[in-house]
Amino acid sequence: MPIVIIGAGMAGLTCANYLYQRGRDILLVDAQDVPGGRVRTDIVDGFRLDRGFQILLTAYPEAQRLLNYTALDLQRFRSGAAIHHDEPSGGNWMKLLNPFSEPLSVFQTLFSPVGTLSDKLLVADLIRRVQSLSTSELFTQPAVTTATYLRDFGFSEQIIERFFRPFFGGVFLEDDLTTSSNFFEFCFKNFFLGDAAIPALGIGEIPKQLASRLPGDAIRLNTPVDRLEGKTVHLASGESIAAEAIVLAVDARSAARLMGNEEPNSTRFNHTTCTYFSAPAADRPASLKADKLLMLNTKRSSSVHNLAILTDVAPACAPADQLLVSVSTQGLVQVDADALARQVRSELTGWFGESVQGWRHLQTDHLPEALPTYGPDAQHRPLRLAEHLYQCGDQTAYPSLNAAMQSGRLVAELI
Repeated sequence: MPIVIIGAGMAGLTCANYLYQRGRDILLVDAQDVPGGRVRTDIVDGFRLDRGFQILLTAYPEAQRLLNYTALDLQRFRSGAAIHHDEPSGGNWMKLLNPFSEPLSVFQTLFSPVGTLSDKLLVADLIRRVQSLSTSELFTQPAVTTATYLRDFGFSEQIIERFFRPFFGGVFLEDDLTTSSNFFEFCFKNFFLGDAAIPALGIGEIPKQLASRLPGDAIRLNTPVDRLEGKTVHLASGESIAAEAIVLAVDARSAARLMGNEEPNSTRFNHTTCTYFSAPAADRPASLKADKLLMLNTKRSSSVHNLAILTDVAPACAPADQLLVSVSTQGLVQVDADALARQVRSELTGWFGESVQGWRHLQTDHLPEALPTYGPDAQHRPLRLAEHLYQCGDQTAYPSLNAAMQSGRLVAELI
């Protein structure tokens, strides 16, 4: 009898890889048509569109353990951000660069209006602090909200509003910075220690790599599961599979449904909307510089929160001589894709000029369950549910690809 893993997202794929490495028989079943769960890439008119804007932090310890970065052909963003901020004086752009990655930027960073000189010295203190703590130590400390943490650390409202809120609001998918300070420190550490990168052919190459290491008959896609009964997995098709052990690599609500339990009311998610545009590279506005920086907007009431020119980083994600632009918007509950695209074009016309009106709307991804919320009172969930029943996924720990992979590995080790 195989070990049946329900869910071929990053947690399930990781668990399957470690079990297979140890010679165990596995069967991975998933209702979707491709492995990866939330980590996937769609191909639209020759463009490779990730399901929402996603990056890999190369410093993630679990990713370093399992992924082959060379085979993924990682394309890296520069360390820092270009920040759009309307000033009464007429200035619209600020930059905050990482002088540890680009030593020549140290003076530009010190004198950037993003924050005060004291703020920049405090950033160095924060770097020293997070470097001194392991991942487990970061998550076992007492926690507060990220906003409270930053103020208690001594940061000014200037740098919170001009950098931390737009940057980490995009990471957490919530602008109030109510996310746990533990998770903030974890993210800050990994941004500093490594690069923000995407595979040359899109984020979906990551689960594709893990799936390719498993036997062809070990993964069954388009295979929804109806329920569990002891050590038997009942598929929606009516087929039953006897299992040595069962791993639930699905979200908390799906796990409760499969076990016949009442769905938890406490499961909450941060959501995001990603709008993709294309444009001929020859029509690129002169003000839209190819500097491989994430672009942030301090005006969080706008439709444009974060923007990236993906073809500057990963040219193979688009046909030759085309730009691929990703625009992220937080906080939308319902989305009219065409109306949102018009609003985004209107706002970006003020940034880059009239040529933006000619950008072609490719796709809009509204992701109401993009990341589980993770506040200061968040509790990590047990990985063993019963003698032969386990669960893994970022909902058991903290919301990131690293947590999904870590939980998958730990469940494999338990088994």
